[in-house]
Parts: sequence; structure tokens; C-alpha cells
Amino acid sequence: MKKMDKVKKMDVLILILTCVIIGVFGQLFMKKGMNSIGNVNLKELFSQQIFSIVFQKYVFIGITLYIFTSILWLAVLSKAELSFAYPLIGIGYIFSSLLAWFFFDEKLTLIRLLGILFICGGVYLIVLRV
Repeated sequence: MKKMDKVKKMDVLILILTCVIIGVFGQLFMKKGMNSIGNVNLKELFSQQIFSIVFQKYVFIGITLYIFTSILWLAVLSKAELSFAYPLIGIGYIFSSLLAWFFFDEKLTLIRLLGILFICGGVYLIVLRV
């Protein structure tokens, strides 16, 4: 990370966490919308049907959250090294897995839980020197 005092580093971490949380909720909304739409193939995504998909209420909310997160991410990139900030997005995998299990009854197998633990370890190593 660029040379900063501890307060600024903490501000960057809070901003990254905010981006992650908003991004996870964007995923949850898009998943809820796509559950109501059903299976979509690639051909349909590159047809006029894309408009009915994008403007489905929950999909649209999810995309809007992603756009907002991308704008916030610009502030992160202005303050932190990409090699520090981007791997921390991995926290989103943890939240999205747990929330998908809670809201959509998706399976959390032992292998997925081990993957989550590895992600936690990686994130810990990245922020260790903050």
C-alpha cells in the first residue's frame, strides 16, 4: 500500500469492505431475479431478450448496485495499490456463499467451506501488514 498513516489505511479498508458488501448484495439481487426468470442461454443474452432480463426488477437493482460499487471502487484505486485492494474482494466470496446458503438454500459442502477458510487465510495475509 502507498505510504499512509494508519487512519487512512483503515479508511481504505472500510471503503473496500463497503464495495464488497454492496457487490455481494448486487449478486444476491441478480440471483433472485434470475431465479424468477429461469435458465437463460448465451444466445438469449445477445438478443432482444436481454432487455427483459436487465429490466427485471431484482436484476436491475443488482446491476445498479454493481455500478455504484464500481464508482466507489475508483476511490479505492486512487488510494491503494491494486495488488493490495483487489485480492480483498475475495471477502465477497465468503459473504456470498454464506448468504446464498441462507437465502437460497444453496449447499455449503465441506469443500466449499475449506475454500472459504483458505480465502480467509489469504485475506488475513494480505492485511497483516496494515
